[in-house]
Amino acid sequence: MITPKGLKAWCVEQGMPAVAITDRNNLYGALEISLTLTDAGIQPIMACCFDVTDGMPKSEPTRVSLYAQNEIGYKRLMLLSSRAYLDAADGVPKLSRELLLDKTDGLILLTGGAEGEVARHLLKARIADARTELSTLASAYPGRCYVEITRHGTEDEYACEEGLIDLAYELGLPLVATHDARFMKPSDAKAHDAMMCISNGQYLGQEDRKRVDASQYLKTAEEMRELFADIPEAIANTFEIAQRCAVKAETHQPILPNFSNEGRSESEELRKQALEGLEYRLGAADKLYAERDTYFERLDYELTIIERMGFPGYFLIVSDFIKWAKDNGIPVGPGRGSGAGSLVAWVLLITDLDPLRFDLLFERFLNPERVSMPDFDIDFCQERRGEVIRYVRDKYGADSVAMIITFGTLQAKAVVRDVGRVMQMPYGQVDRLAKLIPFNPANPPKLQDAIDDEPKFQDEIDADERVGELLEVALSLEGKYRNAGTHAAGVVIGDRPLVELVPLYNDPRADLPATQFNMKYAEMAGLVKFDFLGLKTLTVIDRALKLIRRDGRDVGPEWQSLDDQATYDLMASGETLGVFQLEGAGMRDTLKKVRPHNLEDVIAIISLYRPGPMENIPVYVQGKEDPSSVVYQHPDLKPVLEATYGVPVYQEQVMRMAQEIAGYSLGEADLLRRAMGKKKVEEMIAQRKRFVEGAAEQKGMEEKLANDIFDTMEKFAGYGFNKSHAAAYALIGYHTGYLKRHFPVEFLAASMSLDIGNTDKLAAFFQEAKRLKIPVLAPDVNTSSADFDVRDGAVVYALGALKGVGLEAMKHVVEIRDKDGRFADLYDFAERVDPKHVNKKAFESLSKAGSFDGMEPNRARMLESAPLLANLAVSAAQDRQGGQGGLFAEAEPALRPVLPKTRAWNGQQKLDQEFKSIGFYFSGHPLDDVLEGLDRERVTLAMEVQDRASDGKPLEMIGVVRARSDKPARNGGKFAFLTLSDPSGEVEMMVFPETLSQNYDLLQVGNAVAITVGVKRNAEEIKLNAERVLKLEAARLSKAMGALKIRLAVGAYVGDLAGVVGHLAKLQDLEQGELLIEMPLEDGRVVTMKLPATYTIGLSAQRALKEAPGVERVEPLKAA
Repeated sequence: MITPKGLKAWCVEQGMPAVAITDRNNLYGALEISLTLTDAGIQPIMACCFDVTDGMPKSEPTRVSLYAQNEIGYKRLMLLSSRAYLDAADGVPKLSRELLLDKTDGLILLTGGAEGEVARHLLKARIADARTELSTLASAYPGRCYVEITRHGTEDEYACEEGLIDLAYELGLPLVATHDARFMKPSDAKAHDAMMCISNGQYLGQEDRKRVDASQYLKTAEEMRELFADIPEAIANTFEIAQRCAVKAETHQPILPNFSNEGRSESEELRKQALEGLEYRLGAADKLYAERDTYFERLDYELTIIERMGFPGYFLIVSDFIKWAKDNGIPVGPGRGSGAGSLVAWVLLITDLDPLRFDLLFERFLNPERVSMPDFDIDFCQERRGEVIRYVRDKYGADSVAMIITFGTLQAKAVVRDVGRVMQMPYGQVDRLAKLIPFNPANPPKLQDAIDDEPKFQDEIDADERVGELLEVALSLEGKYRNAGTHAAGVVIGDRPLVELVPLYNDPRADLPATQFNMKYAEMAGLVKFDFLGLKTLTVIDRALKLIRRDGRDVGPEWQSLDDQATYDLMASGETLGVFQLEGAGMRDTLKKVRPHNLEDVIAIISLYRPGPMENIPVYVQGKEDPSSVVYQHPDLKPVLEATYGVPVYQEQVMRMAQEIAGYSLGEADLLRRAMGKKKVEEMIAQRKRFVEGAAEQKGMEEKLANDIFDTMEKFAGYGFNKSHAAAYALIGYHTGYLKRHFPVEFLAASMSLDIGNTDKLAAFFQEAKRLKIPVLAPDVNTSSADFDVRDGAVVYALGALKGVGLEAMKHVVEIRDKDGRFADLYDFAERVDPKHVNKKAFESLSKAGSFDGMEPNRARMLESAPLLANLAVSAAQDRQGGQGGLFAEAEPALRPVLPKTRAWNGQQKLDQEFKSIGFYFSGHPLDDVLEGLDRERVTLAMEVQDRASDGKPLEMIGVVRARSDKPARNGGKFAFLTLSDPSGEVEMMVFPETLSQNYDLLQVGNAVAITVGVKRNAEEIKLNAERVLKLEAARLSKAMGALKIRLAVGAYVGDLAGVVGHLAKLQDLEQGELLIEMPLEDGRVVTMKLPATYTIGLSAQRALKEAPGVERVEPLKAA
């Protein structure tokens, strides 16, 4: 509630020369406060309030405050705050009494007022103990111990104040008055009270909760003098303490571990490794993209700049942990961001792109004319990223490596919900208010803007005055810190224990401690951030390659040369599901238009397919198809823009244009690019003048043409993409495309493995396998692995992908099977598995998916037997634990139950149960039979949407609702994202609020529907929305039919079918025809019977017949 900026403004207004911030156990804001206050000429006092414990299990912590007098004291303060977090076994920070009393130089102690240990003794009338405690503190802090008096109006303060003053006089210790200010002004008390409830999970109406007094606002000097008028010395001593404290948190230049080696300096070591690395890279290359001398000249140029800017150590550190990762088989990305533009990075194995091949610029990464730290973002295999971080920790010391803290803030929606909760307002009412705030994760709206834009807020306030109170409090709390966590990727490495530079925080969910300063202030304190990012696609590639190499195969030379035409043909076809950066529907449409034939095209597509640049895709396509149509503003721009057919796509091209036309150095050109991006008027005027003059001097160019070119550069600099980043990601896209084209089985298995918990992605990959005619073998406890695998040209579905079983549990099943052989029957399975891993729920899910089909093909019987088998597993485990069966090997292990006899499911029931376990239809589709009877001219299937939606006309679609995600609409109500499944695949569409409201029950998951779908083209992307919804049976989408042929299963009971047929005979419907019954006999013959009379044979009839027990298939037949 007290912010650094707010505190600065208050100090300036009050003429306050110094102020101390004593946050509880932490120094989160120490550097920010120091910089903010010092900027206004106010002295910041570095201090911290600690909860102190004696280490006894049930002892309540007491309070003290410590103030840093000098640098020694501030460093000790950082250490104590760090230890309060790092030593807390229960995650609650507290300082041990032993540390409090040790090494106190440079620190002033305040005794904690009514919450201190001295006061605690006084409150219990233990005067001697209080005297002993105060003497101990005074001895530990000689001449630096102050007896603290507070007056917040509590009973404890009144009860102990006289005793504290008497002891201070008795021991000759100074008194000091303090005020625990929690908020800026009295009117903030209500909001602060709500914030305390939010933090502690309590309600404002609770009696038994912690509160602060309304007087705990930031009091003026006059108010403090008045409050302590009877002991003026206590006020005077606040000034004395301020005079004794002369230290603040300082900023530092970047500090890194020294990486010198064998007597060589860092610069010498970097140059040695770089030259050796260049020789290695050139020797391994199948083709050079410049003369050898050019490579060595570029390397020397970059090394000279790196040495001059003082960054050799940074490159060596990054190279070291990347080389370690690669040596240990951990997949590393080819680069990310502008770092791929550095030749030094390439030869040190930091990146895997030859920058000369793709004309990538070093100055885009490290500008010699703008000194700032280089910043490599490194992608690692997401499953093994932690190993690299542990290597860094072990190499540089556990106390020199840390994560970075992050602070979660209360944004508009969250703060409305939180405040409503602590006010105990009805959930539905609060939910309604929160949904009035627009949902925009990329740019969350401010609460006040939402209130101003939405008249319904006023309606809510008029209807209930508590809403006005809620919004008032929420506006006060919006943007305030709610919780602390750790940065997803950032790691800092120091040349000394980090606690000497920053205080540390312990996130119990992380392996490493974190800095108490956020990223901005940790870097200002001298720490250098290294980003260790986890990229799932690298794991997919690695897993696919292992599957390929398992049986002696491998990728071809085109993997390295990047010139596999078959891969580019795949991209041009748009069949790029699973291909990195190229799998979205709009992107696939763009690929079909551009038809890439080399990596340069892929780089351009990745860069163009974004808002803004997207409008240039047609120009790019035209230039690619007809290079003679490309027009350049000046002939000398052709070498710069030729690769992108005259369209400035990359930031690097803008830099090259400035260099070529106006004689900019590349460092200057990078500054120009940045200026264009920021659009600062004064700077742009100066840059335009410099460019026009340079163009005249360099090319003799007229002012108008120079201005036109500058305008072009300015336009494209605003949304030009970083080519280095696009090139690195295009390389990953090429590799995933190569795997999909040449090793689709292994690629799909690996892709499904990495999305094993994502049903939507698994369903999409399953449909892709069907499209590619790749078999996907059903899960089977005797043949499947816990994870996705390949066998004989097929993907083997993972047991661990089933709902309700768990990957680790299925690893246990496979481990048991591999150790002692295949499971002979259901009893054998139950008796061997551990019931802690395979419980009743797991038995049920495995049954529904058909994982026991090899032992019991009747899934209905298997499902009904699940509780019995789960109990048998428990009994067998108890027998093993008790040593039963070890005495007589031939003895039966446990009493085996008789499994119930149950009628088998029909085809529809089987599919429904599979859906529950797998998450999508696996062995078939509920509409497989229906499909044959549809008028295919009228009905569009999922796989046909891209082709049929080009004219923008509505589509008639059928399908089963596989998934539905409801979202709050801005104007109230709900809209939904709907996944519709048909036998050809799946498609997602939006359902607007009115349509959803009218068809809410009809659009439940599992229902078969016919939908009229509206089509909208948004730039290059097709968007669908449901306009009209009918039950499938009510839709008139059938083609003309004369009969239905019904195939029964062997041993089916005809009586079950008779009832359905009788019902159909009574229905009056336009679609009438004959029924033919096919009955297979036990000897293999098939008897076909034609039933007398005519019957309803439309979609409703087909579905009713298909759901009848014993029916295997319903086939529509054409009219004679």
